[in-house]
Amino acid sequence: MPAADFKAQNEAFTATLGAALKDAGYPAKADPSKTNYPMVLLLLTILVIYVTMVYGPIAAWLVELFPTHIRYTSMSLPYHIGNGWFGGFLPTVAFAMVAATGDIYYGLWYPIVIAVMTAILGTFFLPETKDREIHNI
Repeated sequence: MPAADFKAQNEAFTATLGAALKDAGYPAKADPSKTNYPMVLLLLTILVIYVTMVYGPIAAWLVELFPTHIRYTSMSLPYHIGNGWFGGFLPTVAFAMVAATGDIYYGLWYPIVIAVMTAILGTFFLPETKDREIHNI
């Protein structure tokens, strides 16, 4: 598409989008005076506690799960695939789900489904590592 046509279509889209948002009652910008800072701090603290509840045990479990000669790669690869792909695409997928349905909460199904899938796969397919030798397997 030529640059001039792109610019014209982009300006038309921006104007249409701005008018639609204004008609729907969206404010031009957020009002910081309406932010409940103590509640935001409380929610962030709870989320950090949840993360620490997961990352503490998972580090020890992953060390026991893999033999020493492949431990670093076998721990790093699934971690980065999980965080990079599933976590990295979360905003995009959630936004697409919300845009497709019009329900602002529908995008929450993506992390819920991923978490449930992970729990089911972990419960049925990952072995107990309590008595596993962790040195030079």
